Amino acid sequence: MSELAEEEKTEIPDPWTINIEDINVANPLLFQNDKQWEFFSRLRKEDPVHFNEDDDFGRYWSITKFNHIMEVDTNHKVFSSEGGITLGPTSSQIASGETMETPMFIAMDPPKHDQQRATVSPAVQPSNLAKLESTIRSRAGEILDKLPRNEEFDWVDKVSIELTTQMLATLFDFPFEDRRKLTRWSDVATAIPGQGIVDSLEQRREELLECLNVFTGLWNDRVNKPEGSDLISMLAHGEDTKHMQPLEFLGNLILLIVGGNDTTRNSISGGVLALNQNPLEYEKLRNNQKLIKSMVPEIIRWQTPLAYMRRTALMDTNFHGKKIKTGDKVIMWYVSGNRDEEVIDNPNDFIIDRKNARRHLSFGFGIHRCMGNRLAEMQLRVVWEEILKRFRSVEVTGDVERTYSSFVKGYTKMPVKVHEF
Repeated sequence: MSELAEEEKTEIPDPWTINIEDINVANPLLFQNDKQWEFFSRLRKEDPVHFNEDDDFGRYWSITKFNHIMEVDTNHKVFSSEGGITLGPTSSQIASGETMETPMFIAMDPPKHDQQRATVSPAVQPSNLAKLESTIRSRAGEILDKLPRNEEFDWVDKVSIELTTQMLATLFDFPFEDRRKLTRWSDVATAIPGQGIVDSLEQRREELLECLNVFTGLWNDRVNKPEGSDLISMLAHGEDTKHMQPLEFLGNLILLIVGGNDTTRNSISGGVLALNQNPLEYEKLRNNQKLIKSMVPEIIRWQTPLAYMRRTALMDTNFHGKKIKTGDKVIMWYVSGNRDEEVIDNPNDFIIDRKNARRHLSFGFGIHRCMGNRLAEMQLRVVWEEILKRFRSVEVTGDVERTYSSFVKGYTKMPVKVHEF
């Protein structure tokens, strides 16, 4: 194991003085403490195609520069999604049968990927988004109007989770009173056992099978009715999805839940934090609310709610001087590419009127570009329009708690107070 992994539970070493081969940016402790930035900065400068190997994940390469990431992301003939999109599961978990294989269309290559994606993509097409906007605006207003005044509360729970979970329930036509189950399943699907969400892989398996059981009941109800506009009905009636095996159905559910929940909720929280850390930008926003349009993609770049995506090499290939072998895992660190000084001016600065603000990697590129990117942007735009109607500021009042994960770059707690005009 690397020096960084050995010190994981004690302290984080100086990224500029340890041996570069010992840098392992997949260490979730870095992200929980917001200490990943200098490690990525060093890799971009000195070793942008960086090799790691350990007992859990085997051989994997960290791709850290913007243009290199785009090369991998747009070349599915060499870098495949079939092996999964995250570093896990570990080799020991697979060997012991502790984990479930849950195929999903983001972890597929053409033609099956294209067929399954096309089945559900109408849910987030522009015509449907136009219909959803009034619903999002109404719900955002209700959530904001109910917030405590003159007292501290958790923004993550009361706003970010609540708004995105309500939206997910609408997209699935999921029982609204049970919508927090969607949040729970999203957290369980991406959690590292023993870190506060689930205690073990077995507990994760049991809860995800509960998710499958609940959604199978919804599927069975809708498959015998005319096709509706919700995601479950689309899957149940789609020619390329109606014969999915149970674990493939579960895999696609997890993809849609995490994609619709973790990303937007952490960008909503991230925007509040970014404006608090950059008060001049907050004042600029208050003086010109039209800047919300460019602020939204800047929030998504600055936050990068999913820190990476994984590919697997289908053949031996020489990639910028490094020999990547067949079967090696290749990690596209979007979080690093979005701070690449060679492509983005002043990338560590949060600038709400940034030119070319949509030039970022957070949604990916190529055939796997985030299907719900316009929905995510719309939710962020609407919630900020509604915030600025009601409050002069949302003030972060205490220490922010971040997710223990190198995949989901998010927040578990953000204490705030709202200040009216």
